[in-house]
Amino acid sequence: MRLIRAKDYQDASRKVANIISAQVILTPDCVLGLATGSSPLGAYSQLIQWCKKGDVDFSKTKTVNLDEYVGLSPVHEQSYSYFMHHNFFDHINIEPRNTHLPNGLVLDEEKECSRYDQVIRDLGGVDLQLLGIGENGHIGFNEPTNEFVTGTHKVDLTPSTIAANSRFFADKNMVPRQAYTMGMLDIMRAKRVVMIATGANKAQAVYDAFCGPVTPQMPASIMQLHPDFILVADEAALALVGDKL
Repeated sequence: MRLIRAKDYQDASRKVANIISAQVILTPDCVLGLATGSSPLGAYSQLIQWCKKGDVDFSKTKTVNLDEYVGLSPVHEQSYSYFMHHNFFDHINIEPRNTHLPNGLVLDEEKECSRYDQVIRDLGGVDLQLLGIGENGHIGFNEPTNEFVTGTHKVDLTPSTIAANSRFFADKNMVPRQAYTMGMLDIMRAKRVVMIATGANKAQAVYDAFCGPVTPQMPASIMQLHPDFILVADEAALALVGDKL
């Protein structure tokens, strides 16, 4: 595990963008595993700026996203497909056919999960996986549970995750209760994993994930076992860690 300390969210975002851009520049046809939510927005914004300047070229890059809400169409304003297009894909020179997400409208869990696992296999796996970390330690929508789930699967979102995501919806009751998420096996098979963690509200999760035992009750803790894992975290998120990492 490698730790990159950042001053604040803006600094952390630029450091993450540097890692991603280096990956794309060195391997233009690489496969990026991407995340949604507020954590990666700063990095995406920086990558958009560099792409528009001609510093990074996404024309051959392929992407797979971690997750998608069950029941939301790709054009729904709160779907992760919409999020990715609105905040990243529509502003860079990536081919739409090279972007992949779970399909939240397919209610047949076995069919959709098998399809998405096959998409990842056909791409040859993920070269660089970007992660955030939830306040309860979830990565993607791999919530705290009694065992790590390997492949893509449908999950029931925990009350804390629903509450955290309710800020994006007009009403808490509108937040989907289920999602499809990439499983731990595909995440762990990524050649490199980069996690961004910022803000005081992530301090406990960062401490528990990286200063405690590896346990499915703290899903992010499995990153302790990845051979090429980078944690990019700001001062607030590292407040409880001290010099333990």
